[in-house]
Amino acid sequence: MAAPFVPDDLWAVVEPLLPPDPSRVKGCRPRVPDRVALAGIIFVLRTGIQWRDVPAEMGCSGKTCWRRLVEWHAVGVWAALHRVLLERLRGADRLDWHRASLDSAAVRAPRGGAETGPNPTDRGKAGTKRHLVVDAEGTPLGLTLSPANRHDSRMLAPTLDAIPPVRGRRGRPRRRPNKLHADKAYDHRRCRRECRARGIIPRIARRGIDSSERLGGHRWKVERTLAWLAQFRRIAVRHERRADVHLAFTTLACAIVCMRQIRRLGPSLLLV
Repeated sequence: MAAPFVPDDLWAVVEPLLPPDPSRVKGCRPRVPDRVALAGIIFVLRTGIQWRDVPAEMGCSGKTCWRRLVEWHAVGVWAALHRVLLERLRGADRLDWHRASLDSAAVRAPRGGAETGPNPTDRGKAGTKRHLVVDAEGTPLGLTLSPANRHDSRMLAPTLDAIPPVRGRRGRPRRRPNKLHADKAYDHRRCRRECRARGIIPRIARRGIDSSERLGGHRWKVERTLAWLAQFRRIAVRHERRADVHLAFTTLACAIVCMRQIRRLGPSLLLV
C-alpha cells in the first residue's frame, strides 16, 4: 500500500534525505522499509487515524511509524524535504518573491502540551496557532507554532526567519520576499520595523484606515493555504502533546502542498 501514499515522484525526493539504515543485529526481525513507514505516516496525516489503529495492510505498525516520524524530524528530514521542493520551484522560476502574505490559524489542542495556551476565541480552551508565510502563489515558505494566546504580531519575525535559504538559481540563496502583506493584527510599529530590518517592504493593513476589500486582494492566498493544511485531518486538531511531533506533521503537510504545486507544472520539474 506504499505506492498510493508515497508515489514515485515524492519518493525520489525523499529517499536521498533519509539517514542510512542502522546496521542490523543478527537474529532481529527485518527492519520495516522506509517507504512503507513513510506511507504509514502520510496515511495518519491525511486520515487523522490514531497510531494504534493503523491497519495491518499498511505493512507497518503505528508505533514504528511514530518512531520514524520522530527520528526523521530530529535529523531534519522534513525541513530538508520542504527546502528541496522550494528549490525545485525556484529553479523553475515558479516561486514568486515579489510579494508574500502572512497569517495564522488556531487549532484545538484538547490534550494540552508544549506550545499550547488558552484560546481567547474558543472560550479559553487549550489551543495552538500555526503561523505561515507564503509566496504570491500560496506556496508555503516558512512555518512556526505558538500557544493560542500569543498575539500574532509577536510571531511575525520568527515566522519570517523560519523561511529557509532557498537555492535553485545562480547567486546567493534567497529567503526574503520583496513585500509582505498582513492583516490588522500586525499593525504595530515593531512589525514594520522588523520587516524593514530584513529588507522587506511592509504592506500591513492599518486599523481604522485601510479596508479589508482593498488589501485582502493578496492576503487571501495565505488563507487558502491554511485551509489546505486544515484538510490534513491529523493537524486539523492537535492530538500530540509533544510540540515537535505536531511540528513534524505540519512541516510534512507543507512539503506535500509544495509537491502538489510542482505537479501542476509537469513532470519535467521533478527531474531538476
